[in-house]
Amino acid sequence: MTTPANAGPPSAAASRPALAGDLWGGFAAMLVALPSAIAFGIAVFSVAGNEYMGHGVRAGILGAVALGLVAPLIGGSPRLISAPCAPAVPVLAALGMELLSRKAGMPAVVPEKVVVLLALVVLLAGVLQLAFGSIGVGRLIKFIPYPVVSGYLSGVGVLLFAKQVPGFLGLPPGVSGWQGVLSPGKWQWIALVVGLATVAGMLLAKRVTRKVPGTIIGVAAGIAAYFALAIFVPALRELKGNRLIIGPVVEGPAAIGAAVTAHWSALSNLQLSDVNLVWISALTLAVLLSVDTLKTCVVLDALARTRHQSNRVLIGQGAGNLAAALVGGMAGAGTMGATLMNSESGGRTRISGICEGLFVVVAFLLLGPWIAWVPVSALAGLLIVVAIRMIAWRDFALLRQTNTVLDFAVIACVVVVAVTVNLIAAAGAGVGLAILLFIREQIRGSVIRRKVTGDTFHSRQHRLPEEQAILERRGVETTICELQGSLFFGTTDQLFTELEGDLKRCRFLVLDLRRVRSVDFTAAHLLEQFETILAERGGYLVFSRLPHGLSQGQDLQRYFENVGVMKARKNVRKFESLDDALQWVEDRLLTEEVPARGSQEAPLQLKEFEYLREFAGGPALQALAACAREQTVAEGSPVFRAGERGDELYLIRRGIVRIVLPLADGSHHNLAAFGRGNFFGEMAFLDAGSRSADAVALTPVDLFVISRARFDAVATADPQAAVLLFAQLSRALALRLRRADAEISSLYDA
Repeated sequence: MTTPANAGPPSAAASRPALAGDLWGGFAAMLVALPSAIAFGIAVFSVAGNEYMGHGVRAGILGAVALGLVAPLIGGSPRLISAPCAPAVPVLAALGMELLSRKAGMPAVVPEKVVVLLALVVLLAGVLQLAFGSIGVGRLIKFIPYPVVSGYLSGVGVLLFAKQVPGFLGLPPGVSGWQGVLSPGKWQWIALVVGLATVAGMLLAKRVTRKVPGTIIGVAAGIAAYFALAIFVPALRELKGNRLIIGPVVEGPAAIGAAVTAHWSALSNLQLSDVNLVWISALTLAVLLSVDTLKTCVVLDALARTRHQSNRVLIGQGAGNLAAALVGGMAGAGTMGATLMNSESGGRTRISGICEGLFVVVAFLLLGPWIAWVPVSALAGLLIVVAIRMIAWRDFALLRQTNTVLDFAVIACVVVVAVTVNLIAAAGAGVGLAILLFIREQIRGSVIRRKVTGDTFHSRQHRLPEEQAILERRGVETTICELQGSLFFGTTDQLFTELEGDLKRCRFLVLDLRRVRSVDFTAAHLLEQFETILAERGGYLVFSRLPHGLSQGQDLQRYFENVGVMKARKNVRKFESLDDALQWVEDRLLTEEVPARGSQEAPLQLKEFEYLREFAGGPALQALAACAREQTVAEGSPVFRAGERGDELYLIRRGIVRIVLPLADGSHHNLAAFGRGNFFGEMAFLDAGSRSADAVALTPVDLFVISRARFDAVATADPQAAVLLFAQLSRALALRLRRADAEISSLYDA
């Protein structure tokens, strides 16, 4: 189907509704982000004194503008809205309070300098986020265990809640939250009423309408409550000296420009010693904002069925925070509420994020003078609801099951450290607990994937009945283990415990290492101990399928040689396949049982074959000999190839033949091996079809070859020979099937 020449381009028509959706999405996101940004800015900079509330308002607005305009241009998640966020508040506010306090060995910093140092923290955090994204840390941050992230964010919520109590209760300057809570006489009932109205408005917003964000309804309810009380309390209608409201902010774009210019001048006067004061806080802030952003991206991907680019997201966030720091704005991240509002309102591309930043500018220019009348307790109520929602209350359900109690303990520990010490210490505790969680997960599951003994599991070499009887009797002397995962200090005790009983009775310990991901020195030392224990009884430690290159580039064989696990004088052997290892062990057991076995390699005669004993002394053997021819195959040469047509049955007079299945990638799979006195090729002998696998001589091989066509001709004259041969073939095949069934059962039971 073609488009008419006079028709407009389809993309232009499609772009109009998309642009409209981005505009509405950006506007709705602004309604969520702007009140929160102002509240966050005040919460941070008010620690320097009430006179810095106006600076906090400006920082919140400029942060929302810078993040909204810069981050979407570079970021890797189109619908993501970046704005000042709650997790930044405790980090910046705690640092501000620490710098302002007088402590031994650290003189207090004046409030003007604190404001600049907080901007330096945001700037360094932005630079670190740029570095995170550039070197690929975005993929690693997503692997931080959920209990650590949950505990960290819950700790942020608790700290944010505690810091809003003074504003919510209208406490006098200098009175801490805990002191105020215990002193009801110091509460301002007007502030309390306004704060409660805000909280109620936010909590009940969704029951009223879903078209208007809850933050707008909550703040509007708080402002309405304030002015309703102002009817009866004339002092509330005064702007100057009224500590219950924000107060004068900044007048006009010119004043903002002057403030930004002064901010640049202050930043240029900073020294390296100032960086030393704040770099730990900057690192904490960078990690926290990155985790918060990527968590929002994961939720957005699930809802919108998209896939974000984590490293590009971090680069965008770093550039946004860098821009915010340069204009004196608040730090921020990809925020959950504004992002979801943007997506639900039709935002689909990066334009929606840019529109959010532009709408913040428009709203400030239009409503700037009225921001001064916003009650402090209304913003405190807004942040209290945000803080309560940040706390992962559902994590208490982890206490219901014993296997998740440790996860809850991790969450509680991070929260307690965050509240009692600081977020920086909580970050350290979180990293340490993440390591403990990793170790726990490694040791929770066994490193032994499967364990069987030699009496139930054998090599693929088919033995004669008398040899099989010996191996089944002495099979308990062999333990075969398939290991998995990481062999390190956290799993060595478990490995020794699970093998301790086997080491007391077995002489051959076969360890299959195909699924092992890593081995440390502690595990290597344990393997040396295994070899020592086995060698005392003349036994061997046998390795099979050593990985040539593990995930971290470790060459396991070379590592074992370097640390002393594999030395020529030691009772250690290694093989390329598990089957080769089992064949070697079985051959040693058979040689120990029948010392003269090695000298019995003279080619067998027909009457000496186990399967033809019933032919001995009768005409049937002579008839069979008449249709048998001798064949010699050199070591490594094929007896036949898969796909060839044939009808021969092969009796092995001397040597070993391996049956291998060729694979599409050029490799092969070992199916079975047959030694002296055994037979192979029976499938084609029975149905005269194509060969299903290759037969290769592992050693020089002497064979008797019986063609089905020649045998049928002989059997016509001597039917008894045919009956006896097919009866022996059926019996031998039945024994092989029983053996295969027993091995399969042992694998399932292991």
